[in-house]
Amino acid sequence: MPHLRVLLPFLLGFTMILPPLKAQGKNARPDWIASAVSALEKELVDKYGPSQRVRVERGLKQVAGFWRADDGGRNTFEEFVRANFAGDQKAIDTVFSRYETLFEQLDGHMLEIQIAFRLQVDLDRGPIMPYDEVFAAYDPAAHAKEDFFKSKLAFVVLLNFPLTTLEERLARGEQWSRREWAEARLAQRFSRRVPPEVNLAIAEAGAQAEQYIAQYNIWMHHLLDEKGKRLFPAKMRLLSHWNLRDQIKADYTEKDGLPRQRMIARVMEHIVRQTIPQAVVNNPTVDWNLSWNSVSRSEVKDYSEAPRPVRQASNDREPDTRYAMLLGTFRALRQIDPYSPAAPTHIARVFDEERELPEERVQAMFEQILTSPLIPRVAKLIEQRLGRPLEPFDIWYAGFKPRGKYSEAELDEITRKRYPTPEAYEKDMPRMFRDLGFSAERADYLASNIVVQPARGSGHAWGAQLRTAPARLRTRVGADGMDYKGYNIAVHEMGHNVEQTFSLKKIDHWLLNGVPNTAFTEALAFVFQARDLQLLGLQDTDESAEALRILNDFWATYEIAGVALVDMAVWHWMYDQPDATPAQLREAVIQIATDVWNRHYAPVFRHKDVVLLGIYSHMIERYLYLPDYPIGHLIAHQLEEHMAKAGKIGPEVERVSKQGRIAPDLWMKGATGAPVGAEALIEAATRALARIVPSN
Repeated sequence: MPHLRVLLPFLLGFTMILPPLKAQGKNARPDWIASAVSALEKELVDKYGPSQRVRVERGLKQVAGFWRADDGGRNTFEEFVRANFAGDQKAIDTVFSRYETLFEQLDGHMLEIQIAFRLQVDLDRGPIMPYDEVFAAYDPAAHAKEDFFKSKLAFVVLLNFPLTTLEERLARGEQWSRREWAEARLAQRFSRRVPPEVNLAIAEAGAQAEQYIAQYNIWMHHLLDEKGKRLFPAKMRLLSHWNLRDQIKADYTEKDGLPRQRMIARVMEHIVRQTIPQAVVNNPTVDWNLSWNSVSRSEVKDYSEAPRPVRQASNDREPDTRYAMLLGTFRALRQIDPYSPAAPTHIARVFDEERELPEERVQAMFEQILTSPLIPRVAKLIEQRLGRPLEPFDIWYAGFKPRGKYSEAELDEITRKRYPTPEAYEKDMPRMFRDLGFSAERADYLASNIVVQPARGSGHAWGAQLRTAPARLRTRVGADGMDYKGYNIAVHEMGHNVEQTFSLKKIDHWLLNGVPNTAFTEALAFVFQARDLQLLGLQDTDESAEALRILNDFWATYEIAGVALVDMAVWHWMYDQPDATPAQLREAVIQIATDVWNRHYAPVFRHKDVVLLGIYSHMIERYLYLPDYPIGHLIAHQLEEHMAKAGKIGPEVERVSKQGRIAPDLWMKGATGAPVGAEALIEAATRALARIVPSN
């Protein structure tokens, strides 16, 4: 998971504001603006010639749309325009080059400050003090965007470069040059004028939610079944939801895995419903009997130091904290709405501006997977492989993966021995990159630009914005080394880091650094993650392995597509009920999760009213992030099929990453020859199923 949400808030402004904000008081549009624009249009066209008319009209309209009374009077406006309009190509090139160079310095150094301020809360490096949380919530760039408007530097961009709509970028982007795309991205930085206090409120709400999630651990040895038996080993601490889900996957290879999977599913249900006793969250000093949902003081000590503060052995449930956090981030982000008429909700901003994929199209792709007639056939195959009917937690079935031949304990032993420290993983990266098809020179280059660090949470990748800075790979590393879960996450995050390195440091225009949206970097990370066993020397040589891998991807997409629909529906509900209480939001999430389950999963699993689709921690801390995962799976499969034809993945990963942040379909056509869609995965899964079960 890339750490994109906490990037500088002033980078979040995408897509033109049309019409401009109608503010009141000192922020109101001046009465004289229309006549000043009319006079300046004639003056500038007379000076620079008719060929500049379109640029003059567009630039003046854009500046006028954002000019406030406190930016200056008519004389100030006119003097600014005369001094800063670039009337020929040489002048335009100079403005573009200067801004591109300096924005790298601004964004890059601001991000490095933010990363430094968050180190104590992001990394596993001892207790978090109250002031550490304040540092983590502080955003050094909160005022940067407004400073650019006040200093008029933003208006220079708006005067000389075009703000574009999503429709324009989708319709005309294929004919644009790389420079034109870079100019469009430059202008998008100033497509909204959000007050600094709003950016700061978002950063504070996000930091609070992140901290809540990062410490939401369940001590598994302290879970008791109906007979008071402990099913999990001592010292096992699993973070919700990531580690809980991954333990379900791991237990498919364990002899006593089924009762453990059922127990984890019950834990998840309690978290979603908020019936979980608050005392058991991140607390190994108590035992939790799930049959009675009761808490007692534990007589087992399998920890070196108890977390602070130590909660009493109380049965009192967690007081809807999960949903209070979600409401907090929603209300912070909603403050942007008045400043974004073209995308007046966070939902619209995420789909139309950040993803540049309309919500309706995204939902249709998900529904295409969820309603595929292939789903019941794959489910039947899973039942045959399990030797039992499906249970709800089988949405995370991992038996198609090659790792099914190895127990979690065997994999843990391998990874802990090989990677006792983050430094050991970092030292091994050049070898891993060579095994993935990168040349020796490129392997060393990538490894030298990635720093591996121990994460406090599940792990994430944090790319740089400054070409002289490294990308950060964070994953969990225990005192006895990196277990398989941490290793699997590390390989995923390494995929992000590779993309982040190429799309920043090998790009032709810094303003195009990155990928079209988060789903694309997730897709590239999935390409790496799918090869985690190969990198351990445990590659499956079975001829059916590729078919099973495709079925695994298909089933995983089926699972996460429903989760994404829940996330989307919850955001729509919050916008419809902006004054809801945490308790009301809790009931809404439960209802939405069960509705999606009953519609798309109950007919397959033959279990109704299941709430597991609401367990994902991303819903609480990632601002409508979850749809990126199923989109990422679809993109990853398209990339996988292309890379299979190309051979080694290393050169292809570099080639496609260097396309940068252009429109999604344009990027995908450049990478594979086809736009983003679900058809390729469905067709491949159909072929794969026929290979595994010929009679079908």
